[in-house]
Amino acid sequence: MPYRSVQFCAGEYYHFYNRGNNYLPVFFDRENYLFFLHRMREYLAAEVLDLVAYCLMPNHYHLLARLKVDNPSRPMQRLSLSYTKAINKRYTRVGTLFQGRFQAVHVDRDEYMIHLSRYIHLNPVMAGLVQHAQDWEFSSYPEYIGIRAGTLPKPAAVLSLFPSVNAYRAFVESYVEADRGIVEHLVLE
Repeated sequence: MPYRSVQFCAGEYYHFYNRGNNYLPVFFDRENYLFFLHRMREYLAAEVLDLVAYCLMPNHYHLLARLKVDNPSRPMQRLSLSYTKAINKRYTRVGTLFQGRFQAVHVDRDEYMIHLSRYIHLNPVMAGLVQHAQDWEFSSYPEYIGIRAGTLPKPAAVLSLFPSVNAYRAFVESYVEADRGIVEHLVLE
């Protein structure tokens, strides 16, 4: 039996996610989120993947990415271990931070990709952390709608499927609960 049910292939899109062990937080303050983003840039963005969309939540993260390599497992593991060691040292804690290894789902259709990006960007709204997606600092949505000029996300893969940035923004803001079925299997309770 293969280690993972999903097969990785360079050039393809994937949704990577993980959550805190026992549903507990993995980010405790703003500095933790920024450190994780820095580590993502260091371990993943240069050679492993193009980060299309992301959202870091208090107890989990979502990454939508296009792979540059056939197997991201080792770099993803390095990211997780590096972050866990730093958090354990900073907060004088021991043990695992994440609930096992990261999860991955192949994103094989444009329709799925656009709904997934919306789901990722609306995570903080659905969790009641902010009223508007653009208000969550630890998401790629501000880059998508042009209110932040970050260099980590590469939103062209999603935005090219819309006639304009405003059309994407309208798509995100027009979310209705019935749309949840498209990405229901990704909802982290």
